[in-house]
Amino acid sequence: MRELDVIGVRVEMPSNQPIVLLREVTGERYLPIWIGAVEATAIAFAQQGVTPPRPLTHDLMKDVLEATGTELTEVRITDVKDGVFYAALVLGTSTGQGAEVSARPSDSIALALRTGSRIVCEEAVLDEAGLAVPAEQEDEVERFREFLDQVTPEDFESTEES
Repeated sequence: MRELDVIGVRVEMPSNQPIVLLREVTGERYLPIWIGAVEATAIAFAQQGVTPPRPLTHDLMKDVLEATGTELTEVRITDVKDGVFYAALVLGTSTGQGAEVSARPSDSIALALRTGSRIVCEEAVLDEAGLAVPAEQEDEVERFREFLDQVTPEDFESTEES
């Protein structure tokens, strides 16, 4: 397993599809995962320290974990099949009991950011879906980080009419 940092979220053009970008803590690979707009907003809120007036789903989940004395010990990105990523929440309690719960990576990442839990990824997933960024392309990554510093959660709201 390799530990990952969340670089941020952005909207991929021209598809208008949000992605979350993760990077190996001790490596050069990046892991882009396409996610939904709601999850992109949840991740952006957590990264920007935005506290909504009422708890959103991931805030509620964090509160439930705390109320039951359960800790999110880590998020594991476990597999990728046909472009679909899979993850697991690794939970523990003060009594030493724990559980592993299957979850979408986007929800898992949003929860990990709220709880300060580490995010890890199977080496095979990084081998299949990770992108190595040579040092000369780091400028492009820096521009992406600058974009992330300026993006707001509202940028991920859908503009489609029902």
